[in-house]
Amino acid sequence: MPLADELRAVVRAYLAAHPDASWRALARDVGVAGLLVPERYGGAGCGPAETAAVAEELGRVLSPHPFLQTAVLAVEAVKAADPDTAARLLPALAEGTTTATVILPGDGDLRLESGRLSGTVPCALPGELVLVYAGGLLLTAEPSHRVPHRTMDESRPLATLVFDDVITRRAGDGGSWSRVRDLGVAALAAEQVGGAARCLEMATEYAKQRRQFGRPIGSFQAIKHKLADVLLQVESARSAAGSAAESESYAAIAGSYCTEAYLAAAGENIQVHGGIGITWEHPAHRYLKRATSDAQLFGPPRAHRGRLAAHVFPD
Repeated sequence: MPLADELRAVVRAYLAAHPDASWRALARDVGVAGLLVPERYGGAGCGPAETAAVAEELGRVLSPHPFLQTAVLAVEAVKAADPDTAARLLPALAEGTTTATVILPGDGDLRLESGRLSGTVPCALPGELVLVYAGGLLLTAEPSHRVPHRTMDESRPLATLVFDDVITRRAGDGGSWSRVRDLGVAALAAEQVGGAARCLEMATEYAKQRRQFGRPIGSFQAIKHKLADVLLQVESARSAAGSAAESESYAAIAGSYCTEAYLAAAGENIQVHGGIGITWEHPAHRYLKRATSDAQLFGPPRAHRGRLAAHVFPD
């Protein structure tokens, strides 16, 4: 069995047995925090396939764990940093004792002058260590203020970060930011596949159980067509996510398609469930909220298609 499939099974079993496990516990027991960290720094030295497997399982259960920003974005940024910075930061990231987040160019209105950073990042994923791409450099900086948002999707916390002329520490040059972004898009796409697949499972299970006119609603042609369409979208999204880490073009394809597939699957899940699907007690609305928030995390689908167009139709 491929390592990615073994890891998928382990993560699914662990999340089922320990739904309230902390990030440190998940990192200690399963090792997901150090998945992409080289072995010499205490990590597993795995690659995109294993990352996608873990991300998909976390997406299935709407995990609030900081896998995306810490184990993917931050680790990839630090791996491309100065050797001293990598040796200083990667072991703690691999152990799960430190969480981190990455501010990419365009995420906020930031100004770097004489090594001091000022400005605001309106929406950032939370993390103890803040890595910032600014002025052509990769920096570490402690925000002056962190203001948590009350988000629609409570499983994906966000915060405003304010930098008021704070001292920065250089971690490396800023040339790696686009690759870090693309790997983040790839991991998010895998999360979206996991969420969409779970929506399809929920809708299918309900269609088999709910009866109208003396038979399961899943026997009605309209419901069959809905579920068949969602199945096609989920499998197509899984294919797109599986190749997303290979290039910027593939990341853009996955960022666009997986986002729309997740939104469609979450919406159809509610439609199949009918009235119960819009109640607060049923989990269907939580998947729609996650799908909606994910659609803005690295930009909406049209932004990904815009990046793709630059490769397909070069000047």
